Amino acid sequence: MPELPEVQTVVNGLKEDLVGDRITCITPIWEKVLSNFIPSDLFIKGRTTLIQDVTRRAKFIIIHFPSSILAIHLRMTGKLFFPVANHIPKHTTAVIKLDSRKKLIFHDTRKFGRIYLYNDLTPINERHGPEPLGKNFSVGWLHRALQQRKRNIKALLLDQSFLAGLGNIYVDESLWAAGIHPGSISNALPAARISRLHEAVQAILKAAITAKGTTIIDFSYLNGQNGRYTSQLRIFGRKGQPCITCGRDIEKIKVAGRGTYVCSRCQKKYTRGQSAPHQDRG
Repeated sequence: MPELPEVQTVVNGLKEDLVGDRITCITPIWEKVLSNFIPSDLFIKGRTTLIQDVTRRAKFIIIHFPSSILAIHLRMTGKLFFPVANHIPKHTTAVIKLDSRKKLIFHDTRKFGRIYLYNDLTPINERHGPEPLGKNFSVGWLHRALQQRKRNIKALLLDQSFLAGLGNIYVDESLWAAGIHPGSISNALPAARISRLHEAVQAILKAAITAKGTTIIDFSYLNGQNGRYTSQLRIFGRKGQPCITCGRDIEKIKVAGRGTYVCSRCQKKYTRGQSAPHQDRG
């Protein structure tokens, strides 16, 4: 599934083509792709589909109109691109037509991706934690938030209601960079490790955005180009290869139900957490 850097890469690529244009029609090729609306809802009286901005919130691509938004979630295999010679390829789930006569294709082989229509960002904000590259994600916030929860650290970082945008790749990379074993308990982490984790999350995400994301299997940004961060991965996908820090073979284990890459020498496991004053559910 595309994570924060991949979604941000798509947003960056779409902005120039979409801002200032207007959506004239949205056609669902596969009817379930429009999750909570029908095409005519986009054009009800009093609404305009002039595109004012394209941004990202969590793993959503947000197309902003004056009084509403389209929120697009790519899920596992979703892609957005402008077709060559107006060809509509197989596995297209929706076609968005623009006043400029361009067509934006939503292509999704596995059909998990969805498009939502909302008045504003409230429904998304209610379900998601702070942005890891935003001002609310401070070292102090992370320290307090981890100390208040007695949960497996990998599961917690994957929880979108705790912190938005991270997935399996960047959680593994960040925990390795911070020297934290993914089986650690959140409120057992010492302050120095939390500071390293905060720094690692931000540095890795920024580097991945600069490299236009990571391509493992399915992700490509606009018009089929692959993300270049794959060559910079330090632990994810490197089972059996030597850790670049200590030389020990990288292991693949299962943590929080996910395949997880770890260096058992470089990543210390912290488990002696205290009873938490507040625990998240699930």
